[in-house]
Amino acid sequence: MLELMITVSVSLVLTGAAVITFQPAMQQQRVNDAYNLTLTSLRRAREAAAADMRTYVVTFSPAVTSGLHPNGGSITVNETTSSGTQLLSVSLPTDVTFHVEPGIPTSPTSTPTTPDGFGSGAYAFDFDQPPSGTGAGSVIYFYPDGTAEDANGNVNNGVVYMGRPGSLSSCRAITVWGYTGRIRGWRLYQNSGVWSWSQQ
Repeated sequence: MLELMITVSVSLVLTGAAVITFQPAMQQQRVNDAYNLTLTSLRRAREAAAADMRTYVVTFSPAVTSGLHPNGGSITVNETTSSGTQLLSVSLPTDVTFHVEPGIPTSPTSTPTTPDGFGSGAYAFDFDQPPSGTGAGSVIYFYPDGTAEDANGNVNNGVVYMGRPGSLSSCRAITVWGYTGRIRGWRLYQNSGVWSWSQQ
């Protein structure tokens, strides 16, 4: 009996140590999954617009913290309008959210800059950048010619931010260039005590 208790105790200690060791790796994997999910959704919408010769609308939504399906935010892609036939709908893990983490670069012109110099790091969804709009947009229209526009037909440049709340090192961003529909991914790095965005 004593031997069995010792064996069980050792097993519990080893299990606890394994959980503590692997938790940061699992958190990092969920951030990577959220980033890849967002990047893939945008690229799929752009490619579908070109392939199907019709407009696809990408809509970003903030985190849902209650109810049956809590999540860190969601992305829907619909045909023609935001209420048209749905191409896809995906949600981020609950511990990774679309948000702006305090401490990220906030200048579009002074180093370190915001990703591609878009916005001031004030909004999680920051599309409709000037001169076409005022920023803070959360909807993108991809057209068959590859361009990205807003609901008014203006060129739509912008950025979306995500990461684990309270963790600067987990921050990711994705930018969209309206004239070409070019989509680029970014990761926040610390270099000599300064947090800067680096293209992935």
